[in-house]
Amino acid sequence: MIPRLHKRGSATIGLIRYLYGPGTHEEHTDPHLVAAFDPLTPDPGRDPQATYRQLQRLLDQPVNALPTGRRPDKHVWHLSVRASPEDPALSDDDWAAIARRMVTATGIAPDGDDAACRWAAVRHADDHIHIIATLVRDDGRRPRLHNEARRAQAEARLIETDYNLRRVAPGDGTAAKRPTSAERRKAERLGRQRTPREELREAVRRSVAGAASEEEFFGRLTASGLLVRRRIAPSGDTLGYTVALPGDRNSNGEPVHYSGSKLAPDLSLPRIRARWTHPADGNAPPVASTPATKPATARRGTIAAAWHALLVIDHGDDAAIAALLAATGEVLDALATTSAAHTRRELRDAANAFERASRSHVHAAHGHGNALRQAARDLIHSGPALGRAEDGATTAMAIDMLLFLITAAAHWHAKKHHAQQAEAAHRAAGHLRAAYQAAATQPLNALQQQGRQLGPSLQRHQADIVRHALPDLADRVLAEPGWPALAATLTEAQAAGHDASQLLTEATARRELDTAEGISDVLVWRLRRTAGLPADPRHTRTRHTQGTPVTSTAGLSTRPAHTGPRPANTPPRR
Repeated sequence: MIPRLHKRGSATIGLIRYLYGPGTHEEHTDPHLVAAFDPLTPDPGRDPQATYRQLQRLLDQPVNALPTGRRPDKHVWHLSVRASPEDPALSDDDWAAIARRMVTATGIAPDGDDAACRWAAVRHADDHIHIIATLVRDDGRRPRLHNEARRAQAEARLIETDYNLRRVAPGDGTAAKRPTSAERRKAERLGRQRTPREELREAVRRSVAGAASEEEFFGRLTASGLLVRRRIAPSGDTLGYTVALPGDRNSNGEPVHYSGSKLAPDLSLPRIRARWTHPADGNAPPVASTPATKPATARRGTIAAAWHALLVIDHGDDAAIAALLAATGEVLDALATTSAAHTRRELRDAANAFERASRSHVHAAHGHGNALRQAARDLIHSGPALGRAEDGATTAMAIDMLLFLITAAAHWHAKKHHAQQAEAAHRAAGHLRAAYQAAATQPLNALQQQGRQLGPSLQRHQADIVRHALPDLADRVLAEPGWPALAATLTEAQAAGHDASQLLTEATARRELDTAEGISDVLVWRLRRTAGLPADPRHTRTRHTQGTPVTSTAGLSTRPAHTGPRPANTPPRR
C-alpha cells in the first residue's frame, strides 16, 4: 500500500471538483465518500441534493472563521492511498477504516480529539482513495503534522499486515522522485512509454558513467541530444544545471527543464562533483583519460575491478562499500550503453533497477570506487561490442562476475536493513541473469561441442578430477548439460600448464555453488578467468608452457601448476 502526500493547495473547491469529476481521461468511476469527519457530511457523488459547494463550505468552515490575516495561504491537505495491483479489491468499509487510520496516524484527526481538522475520503477507483482535509482545527489552532509523510508510510506497513496485502519495502528518503500524475498523463497522451523525468534520469546517469571532469560530463549531456542549461555565478563558476528533452514542451511551447536534484538525489552537480574530487584510496588511481581499447579488453578490466570490489564488500567499511555501489551503477550504465542488441534491453533494465540500490544514507568515500569508475570509462571509450567471438564471451564473463557483485550488494543492504535497496539489487540481478543467458549461449555452445569431441578416456579423466575436487557436487555437475563445456575448459587449462584439480578446488572455494542454476557454467568462467584462457574457445592465442606464469583475463596474476595454497585474499563463500 502506497500513501502519497501531495502538495498543499489553496482552493478546496478545485480539489473537490477533480475528485468527483470524470478525471483527465475519463478514468474516475462512481466517485463517492467512504468516510469523513462527520457521518452526516454531504456526498455529492451519491446524494443528488448535495453539491460540491456544500462540501467545500463544510470543510472550510474553521478556516473561514479565522480573521483574514490569520488564515493559512495553503490550507488544503491531500493524501492519496493506493493498493498494489496484485492486492484484492477492498470494500468501501475497508477503505473507510484505512482512511480513519491515516488521518489518525498523520495527526490530521487523532483519536478522541473532538476539535481536530475536518476531512473527507473520496473513492473514485477500485484501488485507491483520496483524503482531503483543511489545516485549521475546529478550535482555530493548526494541527501538528511533523513528519506526516513518514508516519503515513509507517501506518501503511501495519495496514498491509492487517489486511494481508503486498508488503511494500519502507522508504528512507533516498529514492528518486517519482513522476507526478500530470507527468504520467502527459506521457500517455503523447504515446510515450516513460515520462520525460524518467528518460532524463537515465540519460544523465549515462553521461556521468566514467566521466572524469565537469566539462566531459556536460559535453556528454549535449552530445546525447538533451537541452542543457548551466546556472553560472558572477565568478563564472557553474552552480548547477538543468536538462530537458527537445520534444517536451509546456503550454507556452517552452522546454520543460529539470534540475539534476529533481531527477535523483545523487545527480545534483555537487554530488556528481564529489565523485571527481574525493581522493583515491591507496590501491586505486584516480579516473583518468583513457586511450581507445578493444571492447573485450575493457570487459576484462571490468571483471578485475568487480572482483576487487567483492573483496571490499566482504571485508571493507561501510563508507567504502557505499562508494563501490555507486560506482557499480556507473559500470552497469556503461555496459548497457555499449552492449550488443541481444543483451541491451536486459542490461538497461538491470542498470535502471540498480539505480535505487546505488544510494543509501551511508556516506560514500568516493575514492574507493575509482577502479570501477575507470572500468566504466574504459567501457564507454571502447565503443559498442558486437556480441560475437571474444567480445560476446567476455561480456558473458563480465555479467557473471557482476552477478556476484550485485548479489553481495543485496546481502549488504539487507544486513543494513535497507529494504528498498536490497529489493532493487535483487531485481537487477534478475535482469542480469537474463542478459547472461543471452550473452553466454554462443560461447558455451562452442565449448560444449569441443567437450563432446574429447576422447572417452580423456572425458573419464576429467570426470575423475571433478569427483576428487567436488565430491559432494560431482554427480550433479556430471549430469548437467554444461558438463562437456567444463570438461573442455579443464583440458584447455591442463594444456596451458595448470594443475586442473587444484584450479577446480580453488574455483570452488571462492564462492558457494549450491544455489547456482548451472554449476558447470559458473565453474567454466571461474576457471577461464583464473587460468588466463580466452573467453571464447575459438579465439586464437599463444599457448603457455608448463611452469610459465599466466596473466588472467580478469587482470589477476595466477600461479602455474603446483605453486602452493589458495591466495589469502580470496573472499569467503556467499
